[in-house]
Amino acid sequence: MDRTVVGIDVGTTKICTLVGEVTGENDLRVVGVGVTPSRGLRKGVVVNVKDASKAIFASVKKAERVSGYSIERAYVGVAGTHISSLNSRGVVAIGHGDRIITRDDVNRALDAARAIAVPHNQRIIHVIPRGYTIDGQSGVRDPLGLMGFRLEVETHIVTGAVTSLQNLIGCVEETGVRVNDLVLQSLASAEAVLTPEEKDMGVVLVDGGGGTTDIAIFIDGNIWHSLVLQVGGNNLTNDVAVGLRIPFSAAESVKIKHGHVILEAVEAGEYVDVIAFGEAAQQSIARRQLVEIIAARLEEIFELVSREIKRSGYDGLLPAGVVLTGGVAGTSGIAELGRRVLSLPVRVGYPMRLDGLVEAISSPEYSTSVGLLLWGMKQEVAQVGLPDTSERWSDIYRRFVNWLKVFLPG
Repeated sequence: MDRTVVGIDVGTTKICTLVGEVTGENDLRVVGVGVTPSRGLRKGVVVNVKDASKAIFASVKKAERVSGYSIERAYVGVAGTHISSLNSRGVVAIGHGDRIITRDDVNRALDAARAIAVPHNQRIIHVIPRGYTIDGQSGVRDPLGLMGFRLEVETHIVTGAVTSLQNLIGCVEETGVRVNDLVLQSLASAEAVLTPEEKDMGVVLVDGGGGTTDIAIFIDGNIWHSLVLQVGGNNLTNDVAVGLRIPFSAAESVKIKHGHVILEAVEAGEYVDVIAFGEAAQQSIARRQLVEIIAARLEEIFELVSREIKRSGYDGLLPAGVVLTGGVAGTSGIAELGRRVLSLPVRVGYPMRLDGLVEAISSPEYSTSVGLLLWGMKQEVAQVGLPDTSERWSDIYRRFVNWLKVFLPG
């Protein structure tokens, strides 16, 4: 029987609710989409509970009408400059080396890693294993079924401000939807746009939203570093509005329709009409002027990204380069500008591995929404998946050792 999973991306510029069906083959089919303009949020953080709740409610109802399902619970994306992260290590003893590592042992190691001093106004959102070490042997990705005396785990821990998280949860649950889990938006986007090979080789995900730009570095298949920059697509729009002296809504429209970041790609005599302030209803502006404004801001964002990559210390471990996604990634020529500034391979990431209503959500701006579905599907599948067999293999091993004692001299 098919199961449903729901993701709600509560962004600064839009709110997107997706409903997916998980088939018996663990494939995901999108059956419901609800997109509404965002209200009551600033830079990914709720600033008006009433407005935000209404916008989320409208998005949920749209998705319900399209899918025919009643939405009761959902995975919700979280972002904002209140997000922070750090790496931690947990160590536990397994025993005398005479039994196999079980799920309980792994959970104890993860609990040890999360036993860190977190400010009272912060809450842990994720504790993500980066890798395991058994008796000094590093590079272990899945310790279940292996034997050892000592198990160590390296983790990436993501935290967020308690009040911001509570406000977000409150707005969603005000609509009658229970929050299954909060998911860091860059982690969700990574599920949708990154390939396993990129994660293994070393890659940077740059998710440019309306209010913030989320950065996540993946090495050896797992996340190693994450942060949020206080700059996004709205900054580009504001620059266009101020530079061209036009309303914000007109600036957003002209940015989307005529925006570009490579000056050589635009003809010198090309002009575009825009809505203007004052008595004149419209004015013509040189498209190159628009390009110069957008390119200047995006170059600044790429410089910030480059600085953070170098600050992380992983700048020499990223042969797969940078994957750009989010609404900002839809700007024409952005990949070429990224290659010039970052001196790394750069591509634009689009949502992958989907079926169903994919035409409506095939652009980079829906990467987080799609990723929330994929993240939720993995959690749902894990909950109903195969039971932990490590205990069973441990019993088999003990019987095998006892059998050897019977036939071998003491």
